[in-house]
Amino acid sequence: MTITRRHILGGAATLAAASLPGLVRAQEVYPGTKTIGLVVAWAPGGSTDFVARVVAQQLSKELNGNVVVDNRPGASGTIGHATVARARPDGYTLLMGVNSTYAMSRHLFPQRGYDDDKNFTGIGRVAVSPIVLCTNPQTGVKTIAAFVDKAREAKGTLTYASSGAGSSAHLATELFLRDAKIEVTNVTYRGGAPAVQALVTNEVQLAMVDAVTALPLIQAGQIVPLGVSTPERLPMAKDIPTIAESGFPGFQVTSDFALMGPAGLPPAIVSTLSKALLATMANPEVIAKLNQNAILPTPGKPEEFPAYMAAESAKWGDLIKARGITLE
Repeated sequence: MTITRRHILGGAATLAAASLPGLVRAQEVYPGTKTIGLVVAWAPGGSTDFVARVVAQQLSKELNGNVVVDNRPGASGTIGHATVARARPDGYTLLMGVNSTYAMSRHLFPQRGYDDDKNFTGIGRVAVSPIVLCTNPQTGVKTIAAFVDKAREAKGTLTYASSGAGSSAHLATELFLRDAKIEVTNVTYRGGAPAVQALVTNEVQLAMVDAVTALPLIQAGQIVPLGVSTPERLPMAKDIPTIAESGFPGFQVTSDFALMGPAGLPPAIVSTLSKALLATMANPEVIAKLNQNAILPTPGKPEEFPAYMAAESAKWGDLIKARGITLE
Protein backbone atom coordinates (compact mmCIF):
# COMPACT_ATOMS: atom_id res chain seq x y z
CA MET A 1 0.00 0.00 0.00
CA THR A 2 1.31 3.44 -0.91
CA ILE A 3 1.20 5.95 1.95
CA THR A 4 0.06 9.31 0.66
CA ARG A 5 -0.12 12.79 2.23
CA ARG A 6 -3.87 12.34 2.56
CA HIS A 7 -3.42 9.19 4.67
CA ILE A 8 -0.96 10.98 6.93
CA LEU A 9 -3.21 14.01 7.46
CA GLY A 10 -6.27 11.83 7.98
CA GLY A 11 -4.50 9.73 10.58
CA ALA A 12 -3.29 12.84 12.37
CA ALA A 13 -6.79 14.24 12.51
CA THR A 14 -8.15 10.97 13.92
CA LEU A 15 -5.43 10.91 16.57
CA ALA A 16 -6.09 14.53 17.51
CA ALA A 17 -9.82 13.90 17.91
CA ALA A 18 -9.17 10.84 20.06
CA SER A 19 -6.62 12.56 22.27
CA LEU A 20 -8.51 15.87 22.63
CA PRO A 21 -12.15 15.02 23.46
CA GLY A 22 -12.62 18.50 24.92
CA LEU A 23 -12.07 19.97 21.47
CA VAL A 24 -14.88 17.89 20.03
CA ARG A 25 -17.21 18.84 22.89
CA ALA A 26 -16.38 22.52 22.40
CA GLN A 27 -17.72 22.24 18.89
CA GLU A 28 -21.11 20.92 20.04
CA VAL A 29 -24.12 23.04 19.15
CA TYR A 30 -25.07 25.47 21.96
CA PRO A 31 -26.35 24.79 24.55
CA GLY A 32 -25.58 21.08 24.29
CA THR A 33 -25.94 19.14 27.52
CA LYS A 34 -24.95 21.97 29.87
CA THR A 35 -27.70 23.65 31.92
CA ILE A 36 -28.48 27.34 31.38
CA GLY A 37 -29.13 29.25 34.60
CA LEU A 38 -31.78 31.97 34.26
CA VAL A 39 -31.20 34.38 37.15
CA VAL A 40 -34.20 36.10 38.73
CA ALA A 41 -33.21 38.97 41.01
CA TRP A 42 -36.28 38.50 43.21
CA ALA A 43 -37.67 35.86 45.54
CA PRO A 44 -39.90 33.04 44.20
CA GLY A 45 -43.57 33.83 43.80
CA GLY A 46 -43.42 37.31 42.29
CA SER A 47 -44.26 38.39 38.76
CA THR A 48 -40.65 38.30 37.52
CA ASP A 49 -40.24 34.76 38.87
CA PHE A 50 -43.52 33.70 37.26
CA VAL A 51 -42.55 35.08 33.84
CA ALA A 52 -39.09 33.52 34.09
CA ARG A 53 -40.49 30.06 34.86
CA VAL A 54 -43.00 30.15 32.02
CA VAL A 55 -40.31 31.32 29.59
CA ALA A 56 -37.66 28.89 30.89
CA GLN A 57 -39.93 25.90 30.37
CA GLN A 58 -40.58 26.72 26.71
CA LEU A 59 -37.02 27.96 26.05
CA SER A 60 -35.78 24.52 27.11
CA LYS A 61 -37.88 22.99 24.36
CA GLU A 62 -36.88 25.54 21.73
CA LEU A 63 -33.17 25.15 22.52
CA ASN A 64 -33.37 21.38 23.00
CA GLY A 65 -31.59 22.00 26.29
CA ASN A 66 -32.23 22.69 29.95
CA VAL A 67 -33.03 26.17 31.29
CA VAL A 68 -33.56 26.49 35.06
CA VAL A 69 -34.51 29.50 37.18
CA ASP A 70 -31.94 30.67 39.74
CA ASN A 71 -33.37 33.12 42.31
CA ARG A 72 -30.84 35.67 43.63
CA PRO A 73 -32.93 38.24 45.55
CA GLY A 74 -31.76 41.29 47.48
CA ALA A 75 -30.94 45.02 47.30
CA SER A 76 -33.84 45.91 44.99
CA GLY A 77 -32.71 43.42 42.38
CA THR A 78 -29.12 44.62 42.13
CA ILE A 79 -27.62 41.46 43.66
CA GLY A 80 -29.04 39.26 40.92
CA HIS A 81 -28.06 41.70 38.21
CA ALA A 82 -24.51 41.91 39.59
CA THR A 83 -24.28 38.11 39.48
CA VAL A 84 -24.95 38.10 35.76
CA ALA A 85 -22.76 41.14 35.09
CA ARG A 86 -19.78 39.21 36.52
CA ALA A 87 -20.61 35.89 34.81
CA ARG A 88 -18.62 34.37 31.95
CA PRO A 89 -20.12 35.37 28.57
CA ASP A 90 -20.64 31.78 27.47
CA GLY A 91 -24.44 31.77 27.31
CA TYR A 92 -24.95 29.60 30.39
CA THR A 93 -25.83 32.46 32.77
CA LEU A 94 -28.75 34.64 31.69
CA LEU A 95 -30.98 37.17 33.43
CA MET A 96 -34.71 37.81 33.46
CA GLY A 97 -34.33 41.53 34.07
CA VAL A 98 -37.03 44.00 35.05
CA ASN A 99 -36.98 47.72 34.32
CA SER A 100 -37.30 48.69 37.97
CA THR A 101 -33.72 47.45 38.26
CA TYR A 102 -32.12 47.96 34.84
CA ALA A 103 -33.69 51.37 34.14
CA MET A 104 -34.71 52.87 37.51
CA SER A 105 -32.27 51.70 40.19
CA ARG A 106 -29.23 53.14 38.39
CA HIS A 107 -30.55 56.59 39.33
CA LEU A 108 -31.10 55.60 42.97
CA PHE A 109 -28.26 53.12 43.65
CA PRO A 110 -25.16 54.71 42.07
CA GLN A 111 -22.81 52.22 43.79
CA ARG A 112 -24.16 48.96 42.36
CA GLY A 113 -20.83 47.47 41.32
CA TYR A 114 -21.80 47.20 37.66
CA ASP A 115 -22.80 49.35 34.68
CA ASP A 116 -26.22 48.63 33.14
CA ASP A 117 -25.08 49.83 29.71
CA LYS A 118 -21.62 48.24 29.59
CA ASN A 119 -21.98 44.96 31.52
CA PHE A 120 -24.96 43.35 29.79
CA THR A 121 -26.05 42.05 26.41
CA GLY A 122 -29.71 42.63 25.65
CA ILE A 123 -31.27 39.60 23.98
CA GLY A 124 -34.78 40.99 23.79
CA ARG A 125 -37.82 42.28 25.61
CA VAL A 126 -40.16 39.55 26.83
CA ALA A 127 -43.40 40.90 28.32
CA VAL A 128 -44.99 43.68 30.32
CA SER A 129 -47.14 43.70 33.44
CA PRO A 130 -49.75 46.49 33.24
CA ILE A 131 -50.53 48.66 36.25
CA VAL A 132 -53.94 49.98 37.26
CA LEU A 133 -54.36 53.33 38.98
CA CYS A 134 -56.95 52.66 41.70
CA THR A 135 -58.80 54.43 44.48
CA ASN A 136 -60.95 53.32 47.41
CA PRO A 137 -64.76 53.33 46.96
CA GLN A 138 -65.10 55.69 49.91
CA THR A 139 -63.52 58.52 47.94
CA GLY A 140 -66.72 58.62 45.89
CA VAL A 141 -64.91 59.08 42.56
CA LYS A 142 -64.82 56.79 39.55
CA THR A 143 -62.74 58.71 37.02
CA ILE A 144 -59.29 60.25 36.88
CA ALA A 145 -60.76 63.71 36.28
CA ALA A 146 -62.90 63.42 39.41
CA PHE A 147 -59.93 62.26 41.49
CA VAL A 148 -57.78 65.14 40.23
CA ASP A 149 -60.49 67.60 41.24
CA LYS A 150 -60.79 65.97 44.66
CA ALA A 151 -57.02 66.07 45.18
CA ARG A 152 -56.91 69.78 44.35
CA GLU A 153 -59.71 70.48 46.79
CA ALA A 154 -57.97 68.39 49.48
CA LYS A 155 -54.77 70.48 49.12
CA GLY A 156 -52.26 67.74 49.90
CA THR A 157 -54.24 65.82 52.54
CA LEU A 158 -54.88 62.74 50.39
CA THR A 159 -52.34 59.88 50.49
CA TYR A 160 -51.13 57.13 48.17
CA ALA A 161 -49.50 53.79 48.91
CA SER A 162 -46.22 52.49 47.52
CA SER A 163 -44.16 49.41 48.26
CA GLY A 164 -41.08 51.44 49.12
CA ALA A 165 -39.04 54.39 47.89
CA GLY A 166 -37.91 53.87 44.32
CA SER A 167 -40.29 50.96 43.65
CA SER A 168 -42.21 50.74 40.39
CA ALA A 169 -45.45 51.69 42.15
CA HIS A 170 -43.77 54.70 43.75
CA LEU A 171 -42.27 56.04 40.54
CA ALA A 172 -45.38 55.28 38.47
CA THR A 173 -47.54 57.27 40.89
CA GLU A 174 -45.06 60.14 40.97
CA LEU A 175 -45.16 60.24 37.17
CA PHE A 176 -48.94 60.53 37.28
CA LEU A 177 -48.88 63.21 39.97
CA ARG A 178 -46.35 65.23 37.95
CA ASP A 179 -48.47 65.04 34.82
CA ALA A 180 -51.70 65.79 36.73
CA LYS A 181 -50.05 68.68 38.59
CA ILE A 182 -51.46 67.54 41.93
CA GLU A 183 -49.89 66.65 45.26
CA VAL A 184 -50.79 63.44 47.08
CA THR A 185 -48.61 62.31 50.00
CA ASN A 186 -46.65 59.07 49.69
CA VAL A 187 -47.03 56.46 52.42
CA THR A 188 -44.52 53.62 52.05
CA TYR A 189 -45.19 50.03 53.08
CA ARG A 190 -42.93 47.00 53.33
CA GLY A 191 -44.07 45.28 50.17
CA GLY A 192 -46.85 45.31 47.63
CA ALA A 193 -49.36 43.28 49.68
CA PRO A 194 -49.58 45.67 52.66
CA ALA A 195 -49.70 48.63 50.27
CA VAL A 196 -52.73 47.16 48.49
CA GLN A 197 -54.35 46.30 51.81
CA ALA A 198 -53.97 49.94 52.87
CA LEU A 199 -55.94 50.97 49.78
CA VAL A 200 -58.65 48.38 50.44
CA THR A 201 -59.14 49.69 54.00
CA ASN A 202 -59.05 53.35 52.87
CA GLU A 203 -55.91 53.98 54.89
CA VAL A 204 -54.74 55.60 51.66
CA GLN A 205 -56.83 56.91 48.80
CA LEU A 206 -54.70 56.07 45.76
CA ALA A 207 -52.34 53.33 44.57
CA MET A 208 -50.80 51.91 41.44
CA VAL A 209 -51.59 48.17 41.58
CA ASP A 210 -50.31 45.40 39.28
CA ALA A 211 -53.19 44.27 37.07
CA VAL A 212 -52.98 40.64 38.22
CA THR A 213 -53.63 41.84 41.81
CA ALA A 214 -56.03 44.64 40.96
CA LEU A 215 -58.55 42.86 38.71
CA PRO A 216 -59.97 40.43 41.31
CA LEU A 217 -60.28 43.26 43.86
CA ILE A 218 -62.02 45.43 41.26
CA GLN A 219 -64.49 42.64 40.47
CA ALA A 220 -65.17 42.24 44.20
CA GLY A 221 -65.87 45.97 44.54
CA GLN A 222 -63.07 46.48 47.04
CA ILE A 223 -61.20 49.04 44.94
CA VAL A 224 -62.19 51.30 42.05
CA PRO A 225 -60.15 51.43 38.81
CA LEU A 226 -59.40 54.88 37.43
CA GLY A 227 -57.19 53.92 34.51
CA VAL A 228 -54.69 51.40 33.15
CA SER A 229 -51.09 52.34 32.44
CA THR A 230 -50.77 50.76 28.99
CA PRO A 231 -51.34 52.66 25.71
CA GLU A 232 -54.31 50.40 24.89
CA ARG A 233 -57.04 48.99 27.09
CA LEU A 234 -56.40 45.57 28.59
CA PRO A 235 -57.87 42.63 26.63
CA MET A 236 -59.06 41.12 29.89
CA ALA A 237 -60.63 44.38 31.21
CA LYS A 238 -61.74 46.45 28.23
CA ASP A 239 -64.18 48.51 30.31
CA ILE A 240 -61.33 50.22 32.18
CA PRO A 241 -60.08 53.29 30.28
CA THR A 242 -56.40 54.00 29.84
CA ILE A 243 -54.73 56.83 31.72
CA ALA A 244 -53.60 58.16 28.33
CA GLU A 245 -57.17 58.48 27.03
CA SER A 246 -58.28 60.09 30.30
CA GLY A 247 -56.52 63.37 29.69
CA PHE A 248 -52.87 62.28 29.80
CA PRO A 249 -51.82 61.45 26.22
CA GLY A 250 -48.60 59.49 26.00
CA PHE A 251 -48.77 58.21 29.57
CA GLN A 252 -47.32 54.72 29.72
CA VAL A 253 -45.91 52.76 32.66
CA THR A 254 -45.44 49.01 32.89
CA SER A 255 -43.21 46.52 34.64
CA ASP A 256 -41.05 45.40 31.72
CA PHE A 257 -39.31 42.02 31.58
CA ALA A 258 -36.31 41.40 29.35
CA LEU A 259 -33.92 38.53 28.63
CA MET A 260 -30.32 39.61 29.13
CA GLY A 261 -26.85 38.12 29.42
CA PRO A 262 -23.34 39.29 30.36
CA ALA A 263 -21.52 41.68 28.07
CA GLY A 264 -19.52 40.00 25.33
CA LEU A 265 -21.93 37.18 24.47
CA PRO A 266 -20.83 35.74 21.10
CA PRO A 267 -23.12 36.87 18.25
CA ALA A 268 -23.92 33.24 17.37
CA ILE A 269 -25.22 32.57 20.89
CA VAL A 270 -27.19 35.83 20.92
CA SER A 271 -28.77 34.84 17.61
CA THR A 272 -29.66 31.36 18.89
CA LEU A 273 -31.22 32.76 22.05
CA SER A 274 -33.10 35.45 20.17
CA LYS A 275 -34.68 32.96 17.77
CA ALA A 276 -35.64 30.69 20.67
CA LEU A 277 -37.10 33.61 22.61
CA LEU A 278 -39.20 34.83 19.67
CA ALA A 279 -40.51 31.29 19.13
CA THR A 280 -41.26 31.00 22.86
CA MET A 281 -43.24 34.22 22.96
CA ALA A 282 -45.25 33.17 19.90
CA ASN A 283 -46.24 29.88 21.51
CA PRO A 284 -50.03 29.84 22.22
CA GLU A 285 -49.62 28.06 25.56
CA VAL A 286 -47.07 30.63 26.74
CA ILE A 287 -49.31 33.50 25.67
CA ALA A 288 -52.29 31.94 27.47
CA LYS A 289 -50.35 31.39 30.71
CA LEU A 290 -49.10 34.98 30.73
CA ASN A 291 -52.50 36.46 29.86
CA GLN A 292 -54.14 34.50 32.68
CA ASN A 293 -51.95 36.56 35.01
CA ALA A 294 -52.62 39.84 33.17
CA ILE A 295 -49.15 39.83 31.60
CA LEU A 296 -48.81 40.81 27.95
CA PRO A 297 -46.09 39.36 25.66
CA THR A 298 -43.96 42.05 23.97
CA PRO A 299 -41.15 40.11 22.26
CA GLY A 300 -38.22 42.16 21.01
CA LYS A 301 -34.95 41.67 19.13
CA PRO A 302 -31.35 42.24 20.28
CA GLU A 303 -30.77 45.16 17.91
CA GLU A 304 -33.78 47.01 19.39
CA PHE A 305 -32.62 46.71 22.98
CA PRO A 306 -29.99 49.51 23.30
CA ALA A 307 -32.40 52.24 22.14
CA TYR A 308 -35.16 50.87 24.38
CA MET A 309 -32.81 50.78 27.38
CA ALA A 310 -31.63 54.34 26.76
CA ALA A 311 -35.20 55.65 26.49
CA GLU A 312 -36.35 53.88 29.68
CA SER A 313 -33.35 55.12 31.65
CA ALA A 314 -33.80 58.72 30.46
CA LYS A 315 -37.52 58.66 31.27
CA TRP A 316 -37.06 57.56 34.86
CA GLY A 317 -33.88 59.53 35.43
CA ASP A 318 -35.66 62.73 34.46
CA LEU A 319 -38.60 61.95 36.76
CA ILE A 320 -36.39 61.05 39.74
CA LYS A 321 -34.45 64.28 39.35
CA ALA A 322 -37.51 66.47 38.78
CA ARG A 323 -39.40 65.06 41.77
CA GLY A 324 -36.34 64.98 44.05
CA ILE A 325 -36.80 61.26 44.76
CA THR A 326 -34.20 59.62 46.99
CA LEU A 327 -34.00 56.44 49.04
CA GLU A 328 -33.83 58.35 52.32
